[in-house]
Amino acid sequence: MKEKCGIFAVKAENALRKACYGLIALQHRGQESAGISIWEHKIRTIAGRGLVSEVFRGKELTKFRSNIAIAHVRYSTSGSLSETQPLEVSCCEKEIAVAHNGTLTNFLPLRREYEKRGIKFRHSVDSELLGVSFLWHLKETGDEFEAMREVFNEVKGAYSVAFLFDGKILVARDPLGFRPLSYGVGDGHYFASEDSALRLFVDEVRDVKPGEVFLISDDVESKVLAKERHYHCVFEYIYFARPDSIIDGVSVYKARVKMGEGLARESPANADVVIPVPDSGRAAALGFSQISGIPYAEGLIKNRYIGRTFIMPGQFYRELKVKLKLSPVREVIEGKRVALVDDSIVRGTTMKRIVELLKKAGAKEVHVRIASPPIRHPCYMGIDIPTRHELIAAFGSVENVRRAIGADTLAYLSVEGLKKAVGKKDLCLACLTGNYPEWAFRF
Repeated sequence: MKEKCGIFAVKAENALRKACYGLIALQHRGQESAGISIWEHKIRTIAGRGLVSEVFRGKELTKFRSNIAIAHVRYSTSGSLSETQPLEVSCCEKEIAVAHNGTLTNFLPLRREYEKRGIKFRHSVDSELLGVSFLWHLKETGDEFEAMREVFNEVKGAYSVAFLFDGKILVARDPLGFRPLSYGVGDGHYFASEDSALRLFVDEVRDVKPGEVFLISDDVESKVLAKERHYHCVFEYIYFARPDSIIDGVSVYKARVKMGEGLARESPANADVVIPVPDSGRAAALGFSQISGIPYAEGLIKNRYIGRTFIMPGQFYRELKVKLKLSPVREVIEGKRVALVDDSIVRGTTMKRIVELLKKAGAKEVHVRIASPPIRHPCYMGIDIPTRHELIAAFGSVENVRRAIGADTLAYLSVEGLKKAVGKKDLCLACLTGNYPEWAFRF
């Protein structure tokens, strides 16, 4: 399970270099490609497949000088180099660069409408539609805010987005605020998918409000143009965001510790040691240990030096993958009843191999505890959750999942326990409950 992407935008001196550093801080949100667009009398984009450090090796950062930039890291299982972002989009005799985090739920019918109007799309990704919609309405209204108001009325789904055009940046968060977006002021103006990326540059940070639009040119202006019921993506708190991020006023780290605490209260384990699946289960495992009184230990060591491009096809790779990535600490595990804590189970293949790894290292018992409810439904709001038939918990019971992964016991945090840990009322829980926000599908 992967997050689609992360965005960054800046107006300040050395914008290109700062955008690169911002993307490094957002690298966890996408590892397949990276790109930066700047304004030098026209849009110039540097982008490529790979990690930020692979795309920007030094000379790219001195090639151009600009005080305005938007940037993007992307995860995708498909797509060509031409679909790395920011995307350069043409419409209505204007050019715009688009960096987008999210998914548009009415992408195909709306694209067909624009094609009937004579618009030719150059890309297959939905992000291009945001640029087309904005430029179309900008031509009609002549005003950036009014154009974006029309985009909000027209485009449904999840989109935190940054546009670069005519020496300006426009940044917006959709009216439901699915995907996170933060704003900071220091020696310039900064925007990022997570505030942890902004604290490299500024001290004053706040969340961009749902439906809020910023226009950065010679001056800075912001307006809240539309607002629906706020839907906070619960998986930002469970897994995707960095632990040191604060999203819509909630500390991600504290929320994860509370998830572990709630899990220990709801589903205690008869264990000798609590160990996390690194790195995703650490905070929850700490909370589980604190409430249960069972000692916490690092029983699995993650190999951080396996390159992203280490790909071996077929069954051999699948069997070897977990062994290469995780190594058991036998001294912690051998002869022990282990409470293994992680944030979630998706397909179950990785958890099955981790359980096997622990038992081969001498664990007497493995009690799996998951700090979120079972994932039973796909996401349509910008998270790459597999189709429902691939989700191990979609159709079977918890007992069926337990048998499939080979654990001695298995328990998940309840939906109510999760909501209490995050402390937000308006959470999007669609991947857990199947109750999708109506507005996002109101075509």
